[in-house]
Amino acid sequence: MEIVSLIDKGGPVMWVLLGYSVVAVAIVVERLVHLNLLPRISGDIESLYQAEGKRIAPEAAIAIGVQEAATQGVKDLARVASRIGSDQLARMESGLRTLAWLGNTAPLLGLFGTITGMIKAFQVIEQAGGKVDATVLAGGIWEAMVTTGAGLAVAIPVLFLLHFLEGLVDKRAKSMQRVASIVIEQLPHKPEHEPNDRVNHRDSLAHAI
Repeated sequence: MEIVSLIDKGGPVMWVLLGYSVVAVAIVVERLVHLNLLPRISGDIESLYQAEGKRIAPEAAIAIGVQEAATQGVKDLARVASRIGSDQLARMESGLRTLAWLGNTAPLLGLFGTITGMIKAFQVIEQAGGKVDATVLAGGIWEAMVTTGAGLAVAIPVLFLLHFLEGLVDKRAKSMQRVASIVIEQLPHKPEHEPNDRVNHRDSLAHAI
C-alpha cells in the first residue's frame, strides 16, 4: 500500500516511470535469455563449419559465410566477414538503444514531475496570501520530490544493467573478430592487395566487427 500511495502522490509522472521500469525489465530479461542461449564455440575453428540448426553461434555464421564466399571466388573476404559480423551484432544489440533511452530520460522525467509539483505548491501559497502552515508546505514539497527520487531509482539500475549487457555483447564481438581473422588467414586464397593494404584491411575489419 505504501508504494501505491507514493505513486498516487507523485501524480501521472509516477505512472509513466512505472511503465519505464516494466519495459526495462522486459528488455533486460529478454536480452539475458537471448545472449545466454547463443551457442558457444569450443575453440576448435573447424567445428564451426559443421554448425547445424536454426540457432548457430555468431562466430559460426562468420566462418560459414566467409568459407562460402571464398568458394564462390570472392576476394574481399574481410568485407564479407564485416558484413556478417555487423548483422550478428545488430541482433545481439537489439533493444539496448531503447534501454539507454529509458535510463537517460527517467531522471529528466522525474525532474519534470518535481518542477510541476513545486509550481502547484507555490500556487497554493499564492492563493493563500502567503499564510500557509509550514507542515502543509513541507508536505507539498515532499510529494513533489517523490518523482525525482523515482526517476533516479529507475535510471540507476537500468543504466547499470545496460552497461552489463553491453559488456556481454562486446566480449562476444571480440570473439567474432578473432574467429574472422583466423578463418581468413587459414583459407587458401591469394591476396589481392599489397602488404600495406592487407594491414589496412584487417584494421577495417576490427573496427567494423
